Amino acid sequence: MAAKEAVWTGSPVANAPYTPGIKAGELLFVSGQVPLDPSTRDIVVGDFEDRVRQCIANVEAVLQAAGASLDDVVRVTVFLTDMGCFGRLNAVYGEYWGNVKPARSCVAVAALPLGVDVEMEAIAVVGG
Repeated sequence: MAAKEAVWTGSPVANAPYTPGIKAGELLFVSGQVPLDPSTRDIVVGDFEDRVRQCIANVEAVLQAAGASLDDVVRVTVFLTDMGCFGRLNAVYGEYWGNVKPARSCVAVAALPLGVDVEMEAIAVVGG
């Protein structure tokens, strides 16, 4: 089994029983990131697109802490409380990755932590 290494960022996980990222071998597993602004520890207010951008920024912060970038992401899972926002998600999501976008699933859920409407998790290949 590959050794595991915790990846921490300045993200506010305040007493939460998880690690923002775990590096195992060449894989980095980024825990679900909600649209929480790490500087204020508040949920981003504004429109859905702003919250999607904050989720991606939070994923990116974990990636950077592990020496990776969005270009290293091979898999993303998105959780939405309203599938009616799927097109809006795609419009923002498409701004972030180049021609080869990561494999992705988008799952409708009844609720998410802190009452948010979007959450993202990712898997990246680091250093290989």
